[in-house]
Amino acid sequence: MPSGQLLRSKNDRMIAGVCGGLAQWLGWDPTAVRALFALATIFSFGIGGLIAYIVLGIVMPMEDEPGV
Repeated sequence: MPSGQLLRSKNDRMIAGVCGGLAQWLGWDPTAVRALFALATIFSFGIGGLIAYIVLGIVMPMEDEPGV
């Protein structure tokens, strides 16, 4: 069950921190979330996963830095 607020990750990020933030929120491994996004992008001919990632990158707020 997801817990807490859905935020982009500052520490566990490859591009915008969307997959890292989703993984933290869901309690999953970030690599599994990245693999799911990659599969969604491949199976939707580059449209679905890419659009979802861009939208989430715009909509999801960035988490605050720890200790600040």
